[in-house]
Amino acid sequence: MTNIAVVILNYNGLAFLKAFLPSVLAHSSNAQIYVADNASTDQSLAFVRTHFPAVQLIALAQNRGYAQGYNEALAQIKAKYYVLLNSDIEVTPRWLEPMFALLESNAQIAACQPKIKDFNRQTHFEYAGAAGGYLDKWGYPFCRGRLFDTVEEDQGQYDDTREVFWATGACMFIRAAAFWEVGGFDGLFFAHMEEIDLCWRLQASGHRVFYCGEATIYHVGGGTLHKSNPFKTYLNFRNGLAMLYKNLPTTQVFWVILWRLTLDGLAGLQLLWATGWKDCWAVVQAHGGFYKRLGAWHRQRKAIARKKTVQLYAHSIVWAYFAKKQRKFSDLPSTKKR
Repeated sequence: MTNIAVVILNYNGLAFLKAFLPSVLAHSSNAQIYVADNASTDQSLAFVRTHFPAVQLIALAQNRGYAQGYNEALAQIKAKYYVLLNSDIEVTPRWLEPMFALLESNAQIAACQPKIKDFNRQTHFEYAGAAGGYLDKWGYPFCRGRLFDTVEEDQGQYDDTREVFWATGACMFIRAAAFWEVGGFDGLFFAHMEEIDLCWRLQASGHRVFYCGEATIYHVGGGTLHKSNPFKTYLNFRNGLAMLYKNLPTTQVFWVILWRLTLDGLAGLQLLWATGWKDCWAVVQAHGGFYKRLGAWHRQRKAIARKKTVQLYAHSIVWAYFAKKQRKFSDLPSTKKR
């Protein structure tokens, strides 16, 4: 069994593999590198076989999305730690060492992420993870370094190491034993929000999630689904509801889901004005998709082992950002101690 397995889940990402796999190999000498292919049709597997024979290949029979794709791939890998890495990421020298040291320093830490910066604007953080994620009281995610579409410039303000609510799935380091202890990703999610759901379940089981500012990677973003894709809108809204239903305490779940109906309706109207009817309709469909699989998510809710209550950010990020015009993490109330 290897200590570290870097696993790149690929779906028709040949261009990204050509661009970024060399940096992973050059800067990951202490790890075994895997490419798990989600039934690509663009010759990705042939390219890796020919040009990178040291890389281990896992060919999945069909595209099961990020969540189930990783579940099936990781089940075939024996390692102490998994590093789940998007194909559209450029890593940097010594990106692994600080993360490995952090996990080794405390057995309670189950998952962590490095600093995520924008490949195309390298002075700034990147949308998908930035400097570690949080979840507000209505289930809306946000990051240190990124609130909605406002992304901060990296000026060393997040060079620390600290506990967060969720680590990004774009580059997640996770203890293999903890991943399987809580059942891995929810395969019904397909993609998006699955890492937040996983981190919530990890914390409910007594584990901790961290951000480490000593390591940096650069992320292109939107490599598989662009942020303006209505299917991405659908997955984010549907999976957000499912995550809340699965993980919230019984005393809160009904009221939070009810309030989300109102907030999501307002979000749908905003999308109608900003991007058109397709994204607005995707929000409506997301609620239908949530209720369609409510029975399955109810069974998962009952199966979750809750050793402790997980605290969400106590305020509304929607209200803070849109009503109070608080654009940076440091502007938010009650975040300095978190």
